[in-house]
Amino acid sequence: MTHMTPPPADPCPGGSPPEPPFLSLHTTVVLLAAVVIGLVVGCMTVLTGAPVAGAVLAGLAASGSAVPVLRSLVGRIR
Repeated sequence: MTHMTPPPADPCPGGSPPEPPFLSLHTTVVLLAAVVIGLVVGCMTVLTGAPVAGAVLAGLAASGSAVPVLRSLVGRIR
């Protein structure tokens, strides 16, 4: 007795191509690493006894300045 397998389901119902991702993997890795760097710098600043507002500013400055550096260091992911 032969078994007939059904054809694979169409991955794009309606014939439209899939929507591209909102952020590329490279951008997501760079931004996530910058956020982690900012959080670490902010927490370390609070531990030195600085005011919380100063720690927030230090963390924002660190994450903002880390983005261009990380962008050039992290290779393009394909």
